[in-house]
Amino acid sequence: MDIERKIAAEFLGTFWLVLGGCGSAVLAAAFPHVGIGLLGVSFAFGLTVLTGAYALGSISGAHFNPAVTLGLWAGGRFPLKDIAPYWAAQVLGAISGAGVLYIIASGATGFDPNAGFASNGFAEHSPGGYSLVSAAVSEVVMTFMFLVVILSVTGKNAPAGFAPISIGLALTLIHLISIPVTNTSVNPARSTGPALFVGGWALEQLWLFWAAPLAGAVGAGFFSRWLNNEKA
Repeated sequence: MDIERKIAAEFLGTFWLVLGGCGSAVLAAAFPHVGIGLLGVSFAFGLTVLTGAYALGSISGAHFNPAVTLGLWAGGRFPLKDIAPYWAAQVLGAISGAGVLYIIASGATGFDPNAGFASNGFAEHSPGGYSLVSAAVSEVVMTFMFLVVILSVTGKNAPAGFAPISIGLALTLIHLISIPVTNTSVNPARSTGPALFVGGWALEQLWLFWAAPLAGAVGAGFFSRWLNNEKA
């Protein structure tokens, strides 16, 4: 598959992840009388990855996340030369998804992106008031485990055809655990899209939601390579 089709798939998949996941948080989480709440938002993120992976995985591998791309490289599953185009497609897809969500959400009376717009944050911008240290530990560990799952269920000894289900459920579980801490990132592109529309504090804190997921992903990549006895 040529690189143009791969990056198109990564753009579309990340667009879908942000529109579906963040959209559920912005539009439906607390909607009067029928709000889906934390459980619904968690499943929305998992379902975007599950459906996107089945739809686009055969084209690009369905990363939809710069941390996944870097973790796959660390795990010996992805070429270094393709990281930059994948990252560019993922970030642009996330920004586009957040842009469409902004247009939809701004049609409601009283919409205010400064209220959060599903941005990730810590301290006073953490949903539960968790500190920088708590947020950093949460994002590193959750991303580490996410990549361990991904690398395991896509390995040569894993049953064929079931990886998207495991990965989608893993992302659901991660959100169930960590939404109160950071609103859950584990994905620098997902964090970047909404932050650009919120500005201010969201952009100031964005560095953590690049640094922590990337660190966790690299650690998981090297660990999984050792665990599965895979050669560099």
